[in-house]
Amino acid sequence: MEKRQLGQTDVWMSPLGLGTVKFGRTEGVKYPKKFVLPTDQEIIDLLNLSKDLGLNVLDTAPAYGESETRLGPILKSQRKDWVLVSKAGEYFENGKSRFDFSPESIQKSVEDSLHRLKTDYLDVVLLHSDGRDMDVIHGGALEALRAHQKKGLIKAIGMSTKTIEGGLASLDQADAAMVTYNPMHREEAPVLDAALALKKGILIKKAFASGHMEQFAHADPIEYALSFIFSHPAVTSVIVGTINPDHLKHNVSALKKVLSL
Repeated sequence: MEKRQLGQTDVWMSPLGLGTVKFGRTEGVKYPKKFVLPTDQEIIDLLNLSKDLGLNVLDTAPAYGESETRLGPILKSQRKDWVLVSKAGEYFENGKSRFDFSPESIQKSVEDSLHRLKTDYLDVVLLHSDGRDMDVIHGGALEALRAHQKKGLIKAIGMSTKTIEGGLASLDQADAAMVTYNPMHREEAPVLDAALALKKGILIKKAFASGHMEQFAHADPIEYALSFIFSHPAVTSVIVGTINPDHLKHNVSALKKVLSL
């Protein structure tokens, strides 16, 4: 699978990435069906399948429960095979999220993620917004990430945003933005337009509406969603969260059809 450059950084990503919230957390998620956490062997098998299918992006976060802790030992011997995307600012404790975007908290969050993932660098770290995008940006959180970037601990920085204003600000001040974009949520298209003009990276979350694909009136809603998303040339990679090997294979098959159009 051909890799795409994340903006002007030296991070090259497969157009599809694997989200890992289901590796570490079952509480407080918005998926339509309940699920159980996979075993370590099931995670290993899914990562091997992902590599075989051409994926090199793993998206995780402190807010994803035990995801980073579980991934660390598995990835230790295959670190160079993966582009690791983590986040900072949101923490999941005692069944609910807690947010802290103080520079001290952001710096410690990155250091803790490095420790849990058993690596000496992260490819991408995004601020994990609570919806108050501009307050987060103005509070010094991006500068805290940039300090670690200058040390070589992070290759690219940005923000997982919830507003158009926040997405634009992230692109203006950092390397990338992660935004919600799918056929039923098109409001953030101006962020993609700005990324194209600025030559910055765009990661897509909730491409399949968190599993609520009945909204996509199409024979193959996966293919329909991916076709819509990749019709915009700014998109670097779409993050899909699944622990089902068949679903992952279907996603890749649909992607190949879309990118060959």
